[in-house]
Amino acid sequence: MRLEPRQQVPPLLSIAAPIGAALLALAICAVPLAFAGAEVGRAYQLMFEGSVGSRFALTETLSRAAPLILTGLAAAVAFRARLWNIGAEGQLYMGALAAVALGTGAVPVPDILLLPLVLLGGALAGALWMLGPTWLRVKLGVDEVVTTLLLNFVVLLFVGMMLEGPLQDPMSLGWPQSAPMVDAATLPELVERTRLHFGLVIALAAAVVTWLVIQRTRFGFELRAVGANPEAARYAGMPEARVMIKVGLLSGALAGLAGVGEVAGLKGYLTQDLSPGYGYAGIVVATLAQLGPLAVIVSAIFVAGVFVGADSMSRAIGVSSYIANLIVATALLTMLLAGLLTRYRISR
Repeated sequence: MRLEPRQQVPPLLSIAAPIGAALLALAICAVPLAFAGAEVGRAYQLMFEGSVGSRFALTETLSRAAPLILTGLAAAVAFRARLWNIGAEGQLYMGALAAVALGTGAVPVPDILLLPLVLLGGALAGALWMLGPTWLRVKLGVDEVVTTLLLNFVVLLFVGMMLEGPLQDPMSLGWPQSAPMVDAATLPELVERTRLHFGLVIALAAAVVTWLVIQRTRFGFELRAVGANPEAARYAGMPEARVMIKVGLLSGALAGLAGVGEVAGLKGYLTQDLSPGYGYAGIVVATLAQLGPLAVIVSAIFVAGVFVGADSMSRAIGVSSYIANLIVATALLTMLLAGLLTRYRISR
């Protein structure tokens, strides 16, 4: 028995593989659910209803999917160029920090320009935070996995310092949080009396634009070439270092936008627990999507639905909500297996 590369992947297999991987993950996770004393069919029914079964559930799922789309895009763009950005969590916080620095009324600009300035500032902050690790990788060969991961903790300490210092809300009674965003700097609601905001539209637009950039521009071709074969790209005269710098800036900017959406659209102010791990979950989202920008949308909604639905299911039948982490982790493994069987066939 051996694996042979497929000359051409059938379109039906490309569609069926991720669906089959998700179903296999649910089947595997049925075993621990049963051991926990839950009726498996009832548990999955409650999870489905809790994620998309009502207006509230659907808007909660889409609200949580918005930052996952952006952090998933950040990981997908970087990974396609073999730039291993593990720091989307820190870049998200830098984007959020820039958003509250600009959007709490400290900058004297007309109201109509304030929200675009906040979005641009958050994206720029995330991009610049990723510039350092990318430059170290390109110029000195420093492993970006280590630098981006460690910078996540540096950002959290820096955010804590700012929230207990210059950016602390004087009305918070000493609680470490920023002043609230002014109305002109907030993203509007998409559905009245829900937490779903315009950040979802920004995330969807970012996915489409990222796909167009990768598939239809010279930079996108260079990105794919450097990621597929760096030596061949260098031999063809492509500026590998410049491409990697651009990739790092784009990846960081996308993660920074996720932070802007959380403070300007959802919470309204910055705290140290702003993100429940969206930057790390974005890596899972990108992997489930096989690094495809448009597939990131579906992957992010799936992951968000699992987390939202698991919370609802755990309250209803008394099963730990950590089953969501198990489902997502199992789906990641089954998706990796599906990707392998998509690219290779088993032959004797």
